[in-house]
This record gives sequence, structure tokens and C-alpha cells, in this order.
Amino acid sequence: MQKLLFTLITLLLCTGIKAQIWTSKNVTSSFFSSTPLEDIDALSKTGASAINIKTNEIIFKINNTSFQFKKKLMQEHFNENYIESDKYPTSDFKGKIIEQIDFSKPGTYPITIKGNLQIHGVTKEYQVKGSLVITADEVRATSAFNVKLADHAIKIPTIVFNKIAETVLVKMTATYQPKK
Repeated sequence: MQKLLFTLITLLLCTGIKAQIWTSKNVTSSFFSSTPLEDIDALSKTGASAINIKTNEIIFKINNTSFQFKKKLMQEHFNENYIESDKYPTSDFKGKIIEQIDFSKPGTYPITIKGNLQIHGVTKEYQVKGSLVITADEVRATSAFNVKLADHAIKIPTIVFNKIAETVLVKMTATYQPKK
């Protein structure tokens, strides 16, 4: 976890801008696949994220093996057959909040984030909606968006094609506090 967060902060600082960095050490991310034959969902609570509140840059990094499934066999297939976690250990997103947000003003703000999502070694540009809740002590970000598996070269074998959706719903939640 510390290594993930350090990497994220280093990436943000490498932009050459001295900034105010806020970090989240326990990003919750989940995905959901629904077909008439089976629903599949998984949850990770150990991702990391950092946001530069001056430039609106935002980075997420999730260890693929951190996703927990209700059925262990699903988790095994996810890591070994579909996401190939040995070869591609992390999924990450690097982008920017499009709207100008005054992080000094508490409130709830709808946001649009544009950036690149890397899953299974394949990077694709996304533009997703979300929200920020800003309080005096923290910033909470949430977002939900669809990911088409074929866009990230995730192949579903014909034998289980009816059990895994072509598009999965991804949800992210992160609570940020100022980097000390």
C-alpha cells in the first residue's frame, strides 16, 4: 500500500508543479457483471489515489489481486484467465477533473473526469461522471462507469460467454486527506 501511494504521489509531483496533494489510502472499487445466468461482483478496499487540488490531476492504482469475490473459483478465474494478474498486476487511471473546483468551499460538486484507464495492459481514454463532496477535513469522490471488456483485450471463452457480461459496471469511492 505504501509503495502504491508513494508511486502515485511521485507521478503527480513529476508534473513539475508544486502543489497541494491529497491522498486516499483505502480506495474502494468494485465491478458488477450481470447476465440471465449469473451475476458476478467483486470488491477491493485497498486501492490508492492522489489528487492535486491545484491542477485537478487525479490518479488511481488498484492491485488486481485485491479484488475479493463471493466465490473463490471466480476470483481464481479472474486473476489467472481474464485479467492475468501475474502479467498485469495493477489497473490504473490517470486523468484530470474538467470542471474548475474551489476545494476551499465545502459542498457537493458534480464532476467530469477525463483520462486514461489501463486494465490488462491496454490503455483506453475515458470520460466519466462523478461527484465530489468537500468538507473542512476531507474530499470524498465517487464515480460509476461502464467498461467494455473487449476494449481492454479481456477475452471471454465461448464456454462461459453466457455467464459474463460484455460490459461491466465499475464503481469507485475515495476519501482524500491532505498529504502531510
